[in-house]
Amino acid sequence: MTFRKNNTYKYESGKTFKLSRSGIDSFLTCQRCFYLNKVGNILDIGIPAFTLNIAHDELMKKELDIYRKKGEPHPYMVSLKRNLIPFEHEDMEDWRNNRKGIQYHHQQTDLIITGSVDDVWIDTDTKELVIVEYKSTSTPKEIDLNDGTRWKEQYKRQIDIYQWLFKMNGFKVADDSVFLYSNGIKTSKKFNDVMKFKTYILEYKGSTEWVEDKIFKIKKVLDSNSIPEINEGCDTCSYVDSVNSFQQSVD
Repeated sequence: MTFRKNNTYKYESGKTFKLSRSGIDSFLTCQRCFYLNKVGNILDIGIPAFTLNIAHDELMKKELDIYRKKGEPHPYMVSLKRNLIPFEHEDMEDWRNNRKGIQYHHQQTDLIITGSVDDVWIDTDTKELVIVEYKSTSTPKEIDLNDGTRWKEQYKRQIDIYQWLFKMNGFKVADDSVFLYSNGIKTSKKFNDVMKFKTYILEYKGSTEWVEDKIFKIKKVLDSNSIPEINEGCDTCSYVDSVNSFQQSVD
């Protein structure tokens, strides 16, 4: 098989390396694919960009920013029984920028951990920051963060890492975070160039205790001279292994 090379950022032992939140999740999903991507310089197969979801996120940010400028709570916050307002900070745009994000240089591993958040609110009583993620879907089912699906578990880890990053940057961070989860309604009789959503305000109690341990493990794998074993639970590994086996059988 011919693999696409990643010409943007390749790990080199002894040099500072920038690792995104999604990179950490890639490691947790499959160490072999992670190693081949970061050390072997081979691009991930990747997934198509969800442009409608991106549009949803941008509109959410614009709406919340109106209340941020006014220093007032958005109606979404009323049901949470906390005195919350959007957090105003000079670095907010960098934190939400995929190319920048909030960063922390983990000196013991020389890895710069990065992550771009959707939003940050503040509890005006406790002065704790509340990490907020926007999500969108379209399903007739009730939105359940604990339904066991793989992507919902990834969403939770995403929050955990963001909480950790803000803590490492010296902020006081609440354990309770928020998902603004918008569900596209498909019961309208006409489209009329309008798609309606119902947004659920879901709380999630994050945990940051696991994050640093995984960073040390990631560093160990990056510095290894051996490619990790094939992960039978990884679709990419299974596909490549099947293709190689087929090629050998026809040679």
